[in-house]
Amino acid sequence: MKNLSLILNAVLLVAVGVLFYLHFSGGKPSDASSAGVNPGDLQIAYINSDSVLKNYDYLKVNRVQLEEKTKKMDQDYRNRAMGLQNEIAAYQRNVSSMTLGQVRATEEDLGKKQQNLQLFQQSLSQQLMDEEAKLNKELYDRITAFLKKYGSEKGLQIVLKFDPTSDVLFAGEALDISKDVIAGLNAAYQDEKSGGAVKADTTATK
Repeated sequence: MKNLSLILNAVLLVAVGVLFYLHFSGGKPSDASSAGVNPGDLQIAYINSDSVLKNYDYLKVNRVQLEEKTKKMDQDYRNRAMGLQNEIAAYQRNVSSMTLGQVRATEEDLGKKQQNLQLFQQSLSQQLMDEEAKLNKELYDRITAFLKKYGSEKGLQIVLKFDPTSDVLFAGEALDISKDVIAGLNAAYQDEKSGGAVKADTTATK
């Protein structure tokens, strides 16, 4: 009865498109058939995504790199903004002694610099969004690739994502593979680093 309840919950959640799930081949003849997996043989597990992301060394390293890059971009913007602010202050101090032509020319120049500063800010924001998107994509690819291999080895057909935003309201601890997944991901990452295959940062191309 307990297994049936788990199966029905999984099927319902997948049907409404809410769950993040993966369908694995367990290497059995029935798995490869056009009829798919026999519901009675369905093997389910889940990962606590918050725990996996918190303890995945690859994400820790790349998150630090992204934060450092963000700080540098922010400092570049602050330096430019401060320079423009100083120019505006100097203009305000000297405007009374300037000719009408000088005033117009200075105001036009300051206006262009202000527009350029806004464009620079937008460019930095877009760069950060692109960096985050690359990191998220790489993170997704790494975790799903590992889960496909892990699921195949363990005979799993579905791996659910369990966190406060998911529709999985309860899942028994026996189905939690988070620790195994974290250990496996970190071991693979350490192998990459020792072999020199790890990327320097998220801007590197595949």
